[in-house]
Formats: sequence, C-alpha cells, structure tokens
Amino acid sequence: MPVNLTKGQKVSLTKDNPGLKNVVVGIGWDVNAFDTGGDFDLDASAFLLGDSGKVTCQEDFIFYGNQKHPSGAVMHQGDNLTGAGDGDDEQIKIDLSLVPENITRIAFAVTIYDAENRHQNFGQVSNSFIRIFNEANGEELLRYDLGEDFSIETASIFGELYKNNGEWKFNAIGSGYQGGLAAICGSYGVEVG
Repeated sequence: MPVNLTKGQKVSLTKDNPGLKNVVVGIGWDVNAFDTGGDFDLDASAFLLGDSGKVTCQEDFIFYGNQKHPSGAVMHQGDNLTGAGDGDDEQIKIDLSLVPENITRIAFAVTIYDAENRHQNFGQVSNSFIRIFNEANGEELLRYDLGEDFSIETASIFGELYKNNGEWKFNAIGSGYQGGLAAICGSYGVEVG
C-alpha cells in the first residue's frame, strides 16, 4: 500500500524495499474547467544535484530536450503536450544503482510552457500529484497530492529524492515559483540560453 504524503513530509524509499533499483516518477495534473482559451502544456523535469544544491554540469538537467542523463541513471519518457487523460501525464525513470556518487539529490519540477504569453499559471491547474512506483512490479510506493495552494506561480518543485546515510528518501516539497523554468534553472545553477 503506498504512503500518502503531505507537504514537507519525508519518507524512506529503500529502507522498506531493500534492493530497490528501478523506480518511475509519475507526475500528473488536470486543467481547471475555466481556461484561457489556449492549450496548457506542462513539462516535467529533473535536476541532478550535488552537495552544493546545484547541478554539477549542464547535462544534470533532464527534460524533454535532454531526455537521458549521461550516466543512464535518469531518463525522461517524453513530453505530453496536453495533459489529457487519467493517470501520469509524464514519467521519469530512475535507476538508483546508476546515480553518480557526486549526485545527492534529484529534484522534480513541473513548469507551464510559455505561461506568460498564454496568461497561464498553477492557479488554473488542479489535481497535481507526484508518485513513485517500483518499475519491476508496478507497486506504487508513495504519492503526494499537491492540493490547490497555488495562484500566480508558473513553476513548481513537486518533490525530491535524496541520499541520506546510504538510503534513498523522498521529500514532498510542493513549492511554487514565479518566473517559470528560467527561475528554477537559475536556482539550481543551470544556464538558460
């Protein structure tokens, strides 16, 4: 049975699942009934971070334009342009055994593509969630439903995996940002062109 998390809650992934190797991070959302007349395109991304809280190289930023980390540890499964349908809208696969030693955290962000020009924000998005399941058997290990705490934000850090005393743990963050992907990239040390 999966663990349902609340904002700020932390839980170990590997303590109760010894030998856990391949996990999938599923991220989903719905667009509220009222809309801006344009399509909503939300994008999931992952930032592989060192002890400094920053990427160690530009390839540590995984998104629809850079779908696979050089180590093979993190692989984005592709861009969903509409978010239509039930279940995960985007997925990121992680092989915990391949995560480089110098990477201590993997943060998962969701941003609204072209939000400023489309006059869109997370206040118009509902039912956002992040979940992690075991790729080997499909068992859902944890889930964090973000709730409706957002208004004008155009980007959000949903949560992060982090290493602590040899264990992989998950932190339910749910923090919004104004300034979209560029703001998150800046905070994690990714150069935006």
